[in-house]
Amino acid sequence: MGGYILKRVAFAIPTLFVVSVGIFLMVRLLPGDIIDILFGGDLSASEEVKDQARDQLGLNGSYAEQYWRWISGIFQGDFGFSLRNTEPVSNIIVDSLVVTIELVVLGLLIAVVVGVPLGVISAVKRDSVADYASRIGGLIGLSIPSFWLATLLLLFTSKVFGWVPPLTYISPFEDPIGNLSQFILPAISISVFTMAIVMRMVRNTMLEVLGQDYVRTARAKGVGRRLVITKHALRNALIPVVTIVGFEIGVLIGGAAIVEIIFGLPGVGYTLLQAIFGRDYPVIQAMTLMIAFTFIFANLLVDILYGVLDPRITQE
Repeated sequence: MGGYILKRVAFAIPTLFVVSVGIFLMVRLLPGDIIDILFGGDLSASEEVKDQARDQLGLNGSYAEQYWRWISGIFQGDFGFSLRNTEPVSNIIVDSLVVTIELVVLGLLIAVVVGVPLGVISAVKRDSVADYASRIGGLIGLSIPSFWLATLLLLFTSKVFGWVPPLTYISPFEDPIGNLSQFILPAISISVFTMAIVMRMVRNTMLEVLGQDYVRTARAKGVGRRLVITKHALRNALIPVVTIVGFEIGVLIGGAAIVEIIFGLPGVGYTLLQAIFGRDYPVIQAMTLMIAFTFIFANLLVDILYGVLDPRITQE
């Protein structure tokens, strides 16, 4: 198992390096210049003054030099300062990451808690009313964009119940109920797509597993139906589902970006969008790298969990 984990970590490190280089270069290919934006189109500013500003902001030198200053600072825990308000980027990341992590975790929890049971029921009661209802619901869930559902939920609760979620962020440690009321609609909005995928995947894998010889053997030995489903079938059916959930973390983070804007949540997506508009290079680079790291780390955990669920994988 240790060798298996080391192989996955060894693969993740160069992947993260390539991603960091790509992020650095793409940020500098964005149209517009932060210096021009900071000077507000002031035609009286000379090139000498602009060069001094670039030097103060660390934007002078070759791309290789700029990249080295940036990546070496990250290894030292220094993400730099925002070019817009001189606030440490690390503080911006922490403040926004708390919001996005809560939103993504809650959305993933809803997707798994609802999607897995629906998939099991759909497979066990194949071609029944419940099966058809689950399959149709899954197709609808795959077809609905998260931002459209978020807007619809917001309009529905405001028009029908005269209620909208709080606009100012509420910490779960200060007011858990208020925090949940603020996050429940955004979490549902980003979870529906993942819920539909989980449901369909669980149904397909359960149908395949239920037809395996060892399941029929367990039934022939008189093992109870519920025990066969939960212990023998569901455990093996969840292996590909774990992989899907790992990939869906990235989808949830992407979907959260627009949903955060709709509900006014100061998360990673909202902060990153504001940084892109302002050409705030340090914030854009740090935020994007953090998202990439989260996605790579999540898939690393999925690989490890995959090996735990199926020990044969670690022996390959």
